[in-house]
Amino acid sequence: MPIRFLAPLGLGLTLASGAMAEAPRVATDIAPVHSLVARVMQGAGAPDVLVRPGASPHGYAMRPSEAAALEAADLVFWMGEGLTPWLEGAIDSLAGEAHVVALLGAADSRVLPFREGVEFAAHDHGDDHGETEHGHDAHAEKEAGHEEAHTHDHDHGHEDAHAHDGADPHAWLDPANAIVWLGLIAEELAEHDPANAALYAANAEAAATEIAALSAEIAAQLAPVQDRPFLVFHDAYQYFEAAFGVTAAGAIALSDAVAPGPARIAALREMAEARGVACVFSEPQFDPKLVETVFGDVAAHGVLDPMGSQVAMGPSLYPQTLRDMAGAMVACLGGAS
Repeated sequence: MPIRFLAPLGLGLTLASGAMAEAPRVATDIAPVHSLVARVMQGAGAPDVLVRPGASPHGYAMRPSEAAALEAADLVFWMGEGLTPWLEGAIDSLAGEAHVVALLGAADSRVLPFREGVEFAAHDHGDDHGETEHGHDAHAEKEAGHEEAHTHDHDHGHEDAHAHDGADPHAWLDPANAIVWLGLIAEELAEHDPANAALYAANAEAAATEIAALSAEIAAQLAPVQDRPFLVFHDAYQYFEAAFGVTAAGAIALSDAVAPGPARIAALREMAEARGVACVFSEPQFDPKLVETVFGDVAAHGVLDPMGSQVAMGPSLYPQTLRDMAGAMVACLGGAS
């Protein structure tokens, strides 16, 4: 049975007096981050999102309403400049007084380096936690990273983001990271809105429990297809791979901003045939013709939506995005649903 995301029963009664306080104005970069923040703020307020669903976060021009939301923000939650490099300048110019939290820099975040090359080695996303960075470059820096993530100095927030040059920013696809960030989001909101601190903490705790249960549900769902290799349109999924043990063999493009050349496509076709790739995944915002034309005779075709662009905005978007990705993998890779 799917896990439903609901506020705990009785929360509106037990915390009603706190929820009457005015919540801070909050801006978020992408829909999955917006969803996590919205879940924590449920009952007190709602955040704004700066990158509209369906758009690529790597290069984006904000609409006037989105720029206005950023300018009005007391708090900004974003992945960091690795995902939205254009947003750093906008934050500097429009939200210089806001407190900025780069989630990729939070202590205990699982951070993976970018992969290179046409083919991904089997150990690129394995369970070897020795190869995984946690928040900062070394375990000894965790406390420093935690302090940076909590600092009220806007410049420190940017230093934290710069420290992750070379890190894969698609870290929301590991539900363990989402659980870490829920606690951080609640703490940051409570610092700006102490009257609602208990509400934020309760929401974060409930959401963490729900995501942990969802993660177990997805792991069981994907277990039958873990050893069936697949290709993805661009390299955005290694956190999901690491969390659930599925096997990406390679990416058509390393970035959604760079089209693959003929040599890369030829190498991918050869590798796909040699490794018995079962499915090639495109994404909703990209034309699937390349996948269908080049790989149509090699493997089945599916669609993965890491941004949740086909899901209604709000607290349920994050869990539904993970659930939809798992369902798409099972359907295309041939596992029992």
